[in-house]
Formats: sequence, structure tokens, C-alpha cells
Amino acid sequence: MSAADTIRDTVDPVLLEIVQGTLASIEQEVETAIARTSRSPMIRDAHDFRAGIHDRRLRKLTGRSYSALVQPVARDFPLETMRPGDVFFHNDVYESEGGIGHLPDLCVTVPVFHDGEVVAFVQAFGHHDDIGGACPGSMPSGATSVYEEGLMVPPIKLWDQGVPNEAALRIMTRNSRMPDSLAADLDAECSACLMGARRLSELFERYGRSAVESCFEGLLQRTTETYRREILTKIPDGTYVWEDYAEHDGVDEPKLHTQRITLTKTPDKLHIDFTGTSPQAKGPINHCGDYADGNFLKKWLAPILRNLADTPERMAELDVNEGIVPLIDMTFPPKGTLLTPEFPAPTNARTFVILRLLGVFAGVLAKAVDGRMPADQETIRYTGVHGRDADGKHYLMREVLGGGSGGRYYSDGEDTIHVVPDSRNLPTEFTESRFPFRVERLGLAVDSGGPGEFRGGLGYEKHIRMLREASFMSIADRTILSCWGVRGGHAGRPFQVTIDPGGPNEREMDGLVDDEPVQAGEVIRIRTTGGGGWGDPLDREVWRVARDVRWGKVSADAAKDDYGVVFTWVDGEPVADETATTELRAELRAKRPSDAPFFDRGAGFATLAGGANFAEVDRL
Repeated sequence: MSAADTIRDTVDPVLLEIVQGTLASIEQEVETAIARTSRSPMIRDAHDFRAGIHDRRLRKLTGRSYSALVQPVARDFPLETMRPGDVFFHNDVYESEGGIGHLPDLCVTVPVFHDGEVVAFVQAFGHHDDIGGACPGSMPSGATSVYEEGLMVPPIKLWDQGVPNEAALRIMTRNSRMPDSLAADLDAECSACLMGARRLSELFERYGRSAVESCFEGLLQRTTETYRREILTKIPDGTYVWEDYAEHDGVDEPKLHTQRITLTKTPDKLHIDFTGTSPQAKGPINHCGDYADGNFLKKWLAPILRNLADTPERMAELDVNEGIVPLIDMTFPPKGTLLTPEFPAPTNARTFVILRLLGVFAGVLAKAVDGRMPADQETIRYTGVHGRDADGKHYLMREVLGGGSGGRYYSDGEDTIHVVPDSRNLPTEFTESRFPFRVERLGLAVDSGGPGEFRGGLGYEKHIRMLREASFMSIADRTILSCWGVRGGHAGRPFQVTIDPGGPNEREMDGLVDDEPVQAGEVIRIRTTGGGGWGDPLDREVWRVARDVRWGKVSADAAKDDYGVVFTWVDGEPVADETATTELRAELRAKRPSDAPFFDRGAGFATLAGGANFAEVDRL
């Protein structure tokens, strides 16, 4: 009898749907409460936070998004010692079992009780404005140890049976440059999770512990069976290898920091081996991924598998909860690599690794399934300014601007997306009223999407004019390397920040910057990454190219150079010259090398790879 048959025989299917819907509703209610009662722009406006619900065995039950882990709390505070009203807190990267990536991610955990025993957990973690450290925002780009990055707090009891630990709160707010925001955000998260715990307790009271826990088991088993049946069967058995790179660490000169995956597919499992990943960096791009057998990384990478679903509609239906974990085994290299750093290696820019791993996983799967995976994307980078306002008070404006997603075998990529669900750029009306600058442009970065039969999505272009002198800050990768294209698609354009463009002090910024001086009146121009293209751009339908030109997503010059489409203009509208287009496309095809690789990494790769245009693993 299969696990699916066991579920049908032991779990009421109606109750199973009720429990699943209730969990999703509670998770959403927790997140809504946090958004409405927090204070910092990063939490309240940008929505850079997540909630999650876990069972008493510490397994993630909800599947709408990723979340942190309960393991470090249960490790230090046995379940039998917990009491109603307790709230636990931690942000220590090295004490988090891999669930916390950098110190600004503060995590609160609330146990759920039924008949005096812990039966589940409600958890929330989010990226907070400042937790101390060497620079505003607690993400110093040149950090060489975690001690420079802010206050480390291992798991502690922040509330004891409903009573806040005022001493701990005072220590944390004293170390923050934004103490009021930090205090308000923590209060919002604690209160929301306590509310979520009450809601979940009501579910147990209504249906009984045995029935609800059977449904928990059923939800996880259903995920396991669904992915094994619908997704793993799409991947041919065999072994596949691919790698991608971060380009700089803020300390050493730019170079290729390798992240490699050897994927072995068997009938029932995926084995992911990270051997070949580069040594840990001096700067803050390391990520502690090997704890708890990679439990966090398995759930972080698993959403990539949904791209193998039969239809986009089915892809949207597939949850990623703890049920995915039994399908994935991981092998990590010894301590001392980008994924297995040794304390006290810095980690504040760990997005350079965990975002790249999403791309490496997508790339190695693309090799296995003849490219039926999306091209690359880079959808998190932090930019901002800090300084003194007209009243002499210190301020910090930090924003997470998304980028374009990769083209897919059936569709163009999406413009200006973010890997964190429901997150967004900061509203102009809010930022202009609170900070001393004006937003003069916020739109799409023309030509940023990688050319392809299906074009990569476009990144942002944002212009900020400072009204007072300030300091610019950035934590960003892909300033040299680009988001790769696949199966004949071209790479997108990289991230770029220019200060005072066209002015006497025009200068280009590196991706990692803490405090570049910006004078009153100067403009900061930010262009985020475009997604990679999918398929041969010379196969793109001419009407699609014409639409892109008409909509301002692709320039007429790029239409000619990248897509081989020649336009004339009639009454202000682009009209394709069919004869000239046919001739130009034939000419461009004839000039191509016959041994082009499966992946296109863009022009910047050669600058870091000794002149090579591609890596050996880029061939099928």
C-alpha cells in the first residue's frame, strides 16, 4: 500500500482540506497583523518578512513560502519546559541550524498548546532595519568577521508566560541605530505570533489532537507523493553537473566564487552534492547551509522544481512544506567553504550564495530536461541612503528592488519581481515625505531583459535626487556577471548604479558600498538586473519584437542587433521590414559559431574567467 493510499484510508479528506485551509489562513493573518502594526519601512512597507507554522516534530506545515526553523529553539529549550505565553527569539546565524542567514533577520517563535502540551509552533522572521554593527543597516560590505555585523543573540526566552523580558529588549534596542522601529517591529511580531498560536489552539480544541495531527501527517505525505509522481518523473535518471558564481565579496578583488551542484537523479530521490564549491570568502557572502542535513536549503531550493509541472496553473498549486525533505539528500563539502563557513566568517551578504544556488539548481535541471527550465534571475539587492535630515536626526532608507525573471520555454519572463512573496518597492509617496530626496523616475530599464525567443523580464530603473548630502549604500551582486540565458537565449544586463549621471561628478558604483558620499542635488540612478533569455532570439516572432519596441521594453537598435528585426516608422508606430529582417536574420545566423554552449553568461564573464566566454560545464 502506498503512502497516498494510507492517507486516504486514515484521514478524513474533508477535514484534511479544512486543516490545510485553516493553516494557510492563520499564516496569512499573522503576516497581515505584522504588516499593519510594525513601524520600519522594511517590514511595514517592503514586506520583507515571512511567517510559518510547524508541528511539534518541528516540521514545516505551510507551503506558501519559506520560513526559518524551530530546531534551534527546541534544541536549547526542551518542549516540556515551555509554557503558554512564552515567546522565543534568536538571530544568531551560527546557532540557527541554517535557518537564519544574516543578523538583521530576527526570528520569534511561539509554541502552541493543547491540554498543557506543545502541539505546534507559529514563527515569524523578517529583515529589520538595524541590529548594530559597523554601519547603518548592519550589513557592512567589507566585514571580515560576524562581530562587525551586529548583535548576535542565540535562542533566548523573550517573553516568559506573557511577560516581556525588558532587559533583553533594552540590550537589543540599545545596540540599534533605529531603536524605536526595532522595538515596535518586535512587539508586532511577538503579538502576531501569539495571536496565531491562539487561532491554532482553537483548531485543536474543535477537532481534537489526534484528528488534527493525522491531517498534519496527511498534508506532508501528500506533498511527498505529489512531487514524486508529478515532478521527479520529469527528470531522467542520471548525473548532471553545473556551477555558477558570485563575482565579489567586498574584500578581495572580483573573482569567480564557485557554487557547484552535482545532481544525481534516481527513481525516487534527488541527491545534491555541493562538492566543488569555493572556499569561504573573506568578505560577507558566506552562508551556513549545512546544518540539520541542509533542512533549510532543501525547502529553499525545492520551489525551483515546480517549474517542471505540466502547466503554469499546476505549478502555482504546488506547495513546498516539510514533505519535500524526504525526496532530497544533500552532501556538503568539509568546513571552510562558501556553504560551510567556519565561525566567525561574515554572512551579511549571503544572498550572493543562496540566490545563486537557486540558479545553479535551475541550471543543472535545465541540463537534465533539455532546457525546459527558466533562464536565470537575480531578484534581491539592497540599495539605500543614510544621513541626517533637516532636524538633524539620523535616518536610514533601505530598499529591496527586484529584477526581471528569466524567460521560459512558453513565455517571457516577468518584469521587476522579488523572490520574497508579497514584497514590494517602497512607495514614492512615503519615501518622499519621510526622507530628504525626490524620486524623479521609477520605471522599467529598457533593454535589460536578455534577448531570446522568450525574452527575459526587465529590471527597474530608478532615479533619486538627494535634497541634502547623504551616503549611498548597496549590497548587490551581478554588477559584472549577468543573469544567464539558456538554450540559445542571451544573458540579461547586469546591475548598475551611477551617481550624478551626465554631471561633472559622474561615477559608477561597485555592488558593495557602505557610505559613498552624495551631494545635495546629485542623482542616484539605479538599474537592476534583467532576466536571462530563453531560446534563440532570431526565432522570436516579429510581432512580439514590434510590441516590445512599441511598449518601450526594447529599443529599435536592440531589436535590430539582438533580434535581427528591421523597423521603419509609420505614424509613430514601428513597422517591420520583412525583406530586410529575413536577410539580416540569415546574416546573423551565418556569423554564429557552430559550437555555442547551452548557457550564455554574458560579456562580463570573460573579464573574470581569463578571457573565456563560457565554462566547460556550460555544454550539454
